[in-house]
Amino acid sequence: MTQAAYKSIFVVGTARERAENFETYFAFSTRHSGELIESEKDLVRKREKLKWFQDNPVRSNRPLPDPQSFYRNYVELEDDPRTMDRKTLLLTCVYKFARHEWVGITGAWDATPTLAQARRLEDKISRYHLAEEFCHVRLFHEMFRTMQLEDVKWVPLGPKMQAVYRAFPYFPSWILDGPAFVTELMGIVFYRHFDALLDETFADEPEARDRIRALLREITIDEVAHAGQRRNFVGPRGTIFAKIILRPLFKAFFHDIPGSALLFDVDRMIADARGFDYSLIAPDMMALSWVPSYCRTG
Repeated sequence: MTQAAYKSIFVVGTARERAENFETYFAFSTRHSGELIESEKDLVRKREKLKWFQDNPVRSNRPLPDPQSFYRNYVELEDDPRTMDRKTLLLTCVYKFARHEWVGITGAWDATPTLAQARRLEDKISRYHLAEEFCHVRLFHEMFRTMQLEDVKWVPLGPKMQAVYRAFPYFPSWILDGPAFVTELMGIVFYRHFDALLDETFADEPEARDRIRALLREITIDEVAHAGQRRNFVGPRGTIFAKIILRPLFKAFFHDIPGSALLFDVDRMIADARGFDYSLIAPDMMALSWVPSYCRTG
């Protein structure tokens, strides 16, 4: 079967196309994730998927070489990352990436109308989006449990960064939409580069590797749809703004994850983000996700 062809994710849709795409995205999201459980920041179908993973657990055959090295460094890096084994370093970087996501969505959740209060379709979409992101944090947590790391805690960032994340949802849309789109695109790129490290890093733990990849796959399918959805908020001027801020946002974000430079080529990730189109995602995953109509060739 031939891979479908797509246009660049930076292609600009018309106002009418974008309005239509909000409708199709919300229909996709409610079908894909199921009913929203507001009180638990959860979704019915996502909860069922997580329960399947938990009811069919996979655990690594052996603990990390030094589990305390992970616990000592996963929140704040204390050791020289060059002295850490590759598995531990990768897992600490993944935690730090997910932690930023968790802090951001926690602030945004409090600033977003509940589904019952939402009057605009865009607000309903945002509520579903945030609930899906909370589900991602639970899937990340299951990754750590797969590697016998049962005591991972989700710890807030420092006061300054917490304040930035709390204030961000209240920015006007012409400021907020471009960075929000870029961070979703960053998620797709990061997950692809993370996946590329799994075979080598977990070569001696094939079952654990495959379970981590399966969990990552669930997250990535959603992230592909999220990037398109956030793209749909961005008009012609916002697209220019997004391209301008892409590089500094990537650089600043990964600078805040010490040790990531030993695993990831940030310049390569930036190039991948600038040149991104959906043909880079496996067809079986694309079949389960959502793409803006104007990013398709036909």
